[in-house]
Amino acid sequence: MKTICVIGLGYIGLPTAAMFASTGKFRVIGVDINGNTVEAIQNGQTHLHEPCLGEKVARCVTQGTLVAQSEPAPADAFIIAVPTPITSDKQADLSYVKASAETLVPFLKPNNLVILESTVPPRTTQDILIPILAKSGLEIGRQILVAHCPERVLPGRICYEMEHNSRIIGGINDISAQRTKQLYATFVKGEMYLTDATSAEMAKLMENTYRDVNIALANELARISNKLGVNVWEAIAMANKHPRVNLHLPGPGVGGHCIAVDPWFIVEKAPQEARLIRLAREINDSMPSHVALTIKQELEGIASPKVTLLGMTYKANVNDCRESPSLKVKNILESFSFQVAAYDPMLRTANMASTLEEALAGSDLVVILVNHDAFASLDPAKVASLVRNRTVFDTKNMLEAAAWEKAGFKVIKLGC
Repeated sequence: MKTICVIGLGYIGLPTAAMFASTGKFRVIGVDINGNTVEAIQNGQTHLHEPCLGEKVARCVTQGTLVAQSEPAPADAFIIAVPTPITSDKQADLSYVKASAETLVPFLKPNNLVILESTVPPRTTQDILIPILAKSGLEIGRQILVAHCPERVLPGRICYEMEHNSRIIGGINDISAQRTKQLYATFVKGEMYLTDATSAEMAKLMENTYRDVNIALANELARISNKLGVNVWEAIAMANKHPRVNLHLPGPGVGGHCIAVDPWFIVEKAPQEARLIRLAREINDSMPSHVALTIKQELEGIASPKVTLLGMTYKANVNDCRESPSLKVKNILESFSFQVAAYDPMLRTANMASTLEEALAGSDLVVILVNHDAFASLDPAKVASLVRNRTVFDTKNMLEAAAWEKAGFKVIKLGC
């Protein structure tokens, strides 16, 4: 196997292409429909903010082991790593997967391996991918091997975790799984576990659903604790002293393309059975509204209030805003006709304050929505000198309340 064609050069596709190209064992052809993405990679640059990735891409492009283009090309292995967004009615949008598979058909030849990395509902490999690949006229499972190998990485650590995390490899038959394992073994140092394609699809969804349900429990406990006058952060810390308890932490909602989306893929396939999963999604999806209504209540009686939101990404220390609850909080507050200023040290966009000082100036309420490291060093005295009313709402439990209270702030914490 000498040539790999990776379809989709986003958060997973580009790092995957770079990891294979970095081995020096393959020529990797990266394919994307976004012309700007292709041009950037052709110039040895990356559109993603991810440690080590830019260096890998630049080196591989210079060495000729990685090329980027807008159309597929003949290869020994094809990897599909395109988005699978959620529709407005909470269904998986598989249009990118289908289109990618269709574009591969003219290039398929005997002994090819096709791997689906995109996160998909169970049975997508069997019921959607295989029928499209069969249009090649080649026998699936013998002439064309097929597997599902879902990504299991954390933004901000993608390159490291691609190499060191374990992988689930779901083949449509044993030879497909074995061939896929051999391919990934060229750079993966973690364990590789073989199963069937549908089990691999379900396992990936279960991983993120487990976390979503656990976070929903924490968010529900936060709202209960607020009603009862309990500090949920202290209670969770104490409960987690139990050797078999691992409660997650509450927050303003759940974002990202995985945890906020993947559980719906299970609900889609088994809507009557997935009652707990659906309820967890509804609880987590309701948190931005809960946060916004708490803010509204706190600002009653203030004419033309200004709210400062700190953190717009979906999680700490990344520049990824996909499904960000912070954006939902912002939209709700703007619907109340509040003046809303947003600041995030990881982002520079036209609709955000360019500096922290600009965002804080004249504010009536400062809200911590994302626990970026940069916010841990906020100086209460400096903030006090910029705002109009000294109130801070900490949804991530990252501020030392005593220090802020000493500076004259009223400190509100989610779940307290």
